[in-house]
Amino acid sequence: MNEQTPPVKRLFRSNENRVIAGICGGLGEYFSIDPVAVRLAWIVLILFGGSGILLYILAWLLMPRRP
Repeated sequence: MNEQTPPVKRLFRSNENRVIAGICGGLGEYFSIDPVAVRLAWIVLILFGGSGILLYILAWLLMPRRP
């Protein structure tokens, strides 16, 4: 039997759908949701506790650009 495995889904920063670094666009593409919803959630994290800023910087450092 020749079983084909589905391609591995990888998380990248978006090159096309970006405002600052492409983090929210990349997350939106990865989870198949509107990047605007991701941006709004990120703004809520920033406004309520400030953890969104730290998470954004970490994602910027850890997420590779789409080749």
